[in-house]
Amino acid sequence: MKTFPSPEALQRLPFGLADVAVILGTLILLALVANIGAGTTVSFQPPEILPEVNLDPLNLPYYAGRSTLRMFVALFLSWMFTLAYGYIAANSKRAERIMIPMLDILQSVPVLGFLSITVTGFIALFPGSLLGLETASIFAIFTSQVWNMTFSFYQSLRTVPKELHEAAVLYRLSRWERFTKLEVPSAMIGLLWNAMMSFGGGWFFVAESEAISVLNQEYTLPGIGSYVATAIAQENLPALGWALLTIVVVIVAVDQLFWRPLIAWSDKFRVEQSASVEVPSSWVYDLLTTARIPRLLGQFVLPLQESISHFLATMTPSPAAPRQDQTIRNGDRWFDWALLGIIGICLASVLQFILSTVGIAEVFKTLGLGLLTLVRVSVLLVAATLIWTPIGVAIGFNPRLARLLQPLVQFLASFPSNFIFPFVTLLFLRTGISLDFGSIMLMALGAQWYILFNSIAGAQSIPTDLREMADDVGLAGWQRWQKLIIPGIFSAWVTGGVTASGGAWNASIVSEIVAWGTNKLTATGLGAYIATATAVGDWPKITLGIAVMSLFVVGFNRLIWRRLYQLAETKYHF
Repeated sequence: MKTFPSPEALQRLPFGLADVAVILGTLILLALVANIGAGTTVSFQPPEILPEVNLDPLNLPYYAGRSTLRMFVALFLSWMFTLAYGYIAANSKRAERIMIPMLDILQSVPVLGFLSITVTGFIALFPGSLLGLETASIFAIFTSQVWNMTFSFYQSLRTVPKELHEAAVLYRLSRWERFTKLEVPSAMIGLLWNAMMSFGGGWFFVAESEAISVLNQEYTLPGIGSYVATAIAQENLPALGWALLTIVVVIVAVDQLFWRPLIAWSDKFRVEQSASVEVPSSWVYDLLTTARIPRLLGQFVLPLQESISHFLATMTPSPAAPRQDQTIRNGDRWFDWALLGIIGICLASVLQFILSTVGIAEVFKTLGLGLLTLVRVSVLLVAATLIWTPIGVAIGFNPRLARLLQPLVQFLASFPSNFIFPFVTLLFLRTGISLDFGSIMLMALGAQWYILFNSIAGAQSIPTDLREMADDVGLAGWQRWQKLIIPGIFSAWVTGGVTASGGAWNASIVSEIVAWGTNKLTATGLGAYIATATAVGDWPKITLGIAVMSLFVVGFNRLIWRRLYQLAETKYHF
């Protein structure tokens, strides 16, 4: 088995070989990004015809590069949105009343819905360039990644330990200092694991994001998702096999070069008194910490960073204690009534549009289909909780087990499960299994990992000294779960449940209709209804389907998940 030299050994190497490796790696990365990115700015003007996807396996590295670049751009945008949106929602009661319900609604809107609505606008932003279609594709991937991360960050900010907030007040930290020294570090472990899950979830929708319809003309962007879609349409099993092998290589490379170093780096954000017995490791992280160039660059950038931080700290003074006088309460009451009025007007407008186009009978039919999909989502959540929560806790508690299973877990979560839908479809066709039941398994392939990853993050966030104390007093079995594990992971599990639920609803669109060549299986449900309406461009039914799905998701979040969030904030957190 090949081993990498330790940081101490690398420091003894002459001529800074670690620095040479860092420089070469950076230059190679920049060259790849420049070469791949050049294809995104070529001339294009609808209704021009884009070149068809070529199933020659030699094209797969380039196609995989195009898809991976879109994924990372969308991930960067997701981080920026998460930090801004989550911070405002967690720190402003009035904003929270609008932003969290809006987040519920946006999470429930299918990726296909965002793509259908926004593509024309993006093309108009970049006339005569393929960058418009590329931006629309990136935005679609962004909408499949961002909600999970935002929910995680928001919930982490709401459950920061009270004594840490008191310390921030005692030291009179500015809003910027509190954000950078308390809130982001406290949320980092959970946010990082949810970012990994979001990145994997983005692969699930990459095929849909690379097939874009404009002016009733279908455009297919070059990428591994469109390659798989073409292979399925042509029933080309060898091409599909090469695509699966390529995505395996991409996932392993991204894990080793990007996620694993971040996991090793994030261990310093643990909020505990006793150090980890065994910390995560990464050969890339060891290389970066050993090389001299990153430290030299850090010393060069540090004065500028300190100046910017000082300026932002000056511009964001320490927040004053909240006032609870009658004026504010009356203002909140008027705010609530105004918000209710706006929501009522919007609902009335949507209802009037739906009733004038599809009729009341179609509304009741769609509600019935939504109930069927709701049953599938509920079965999935219960099964995923019972199966993956104990596994996630075991991985989070045991660094050795994490080192063995984390790569496998991350690979399974990152692997786009819809890429194996063709094989499952063949199985269903040959065994006669109804997609009404089989779609639950297909939805689970993409949504169950949210619960697993959040369980791991929650378990890793439990301070080591508390786990050691539980061992000392002899807590075991159900008592250990009741007194330590459930309070420790409950907030993270709720975040995983919310995002798994939203992911399952979104996945229903591609799970309730599957195909292999000309053979198609269809389940009875809301996802199949929206997918069918989107395929034929029936806007009234698309609007109705999205509205009903939003209604189910928001209603479920309000009745179940929001109450569990409140329980996590008031009882089940450290």
